[in-house]
Amino acid sequence: MVRSTIPMNPMVRVTLFWLLLLLSCGFAAWRGRKYERMAALVFVTATILSVLSHSPLRGRYVAIETSDVIVDTGVLLAIMTIAFVSDRFWPLWAAGLQLVDTMAHLMKAIDADLIPQVYGAAERVWSYPILIVLLIGAWRQHRRKQGGTALESAVRTGS
Repeated sequence: MVRSTIPMNPMVRVTLFWLLLLLSCGFAAWRGRKYERMAALVFVTATILSVLSHSPLRGRYVAIETSDVIVDTGVLLAIMTIAFVSDRFWPLWAAGLQLVDTMAHLMKAIDADLIPQVYGAAERVWSYPILIVLLIGAWRQHRRKQGGTALESAVRTGS
């Protein structure tokens, strides 16, 4: 049987996540506007709360992860609020991805026999693109603040 996935050491996955979290949220806090900074604060806080609320006494993702439901729902509400008040497009992408992430809990509620690895993957996988969307949004905001591209400058000056 041929494996269609690349096996990844859990420690490597965790390290990659923390590097992406620190890079995207750090850049958003450093170069973003208030919306990027608020999102960075939400994502860092949610990550810390998720880590602190995991119970080492029972298997992960065997049943609905109540603490993750609370954290994910809070993140969804916060990102939706940012999307409603921001004049940028990236929060809509982040809110949509977070909605998919939050729906993983509904998937487990519908099918209690869902394999724990599938539930866990469905919940965790969306964190990576959400952080990438934040990084792109902060980077584009930084470029806009610096004057944008040569084409954008030419359009503004009428050249």
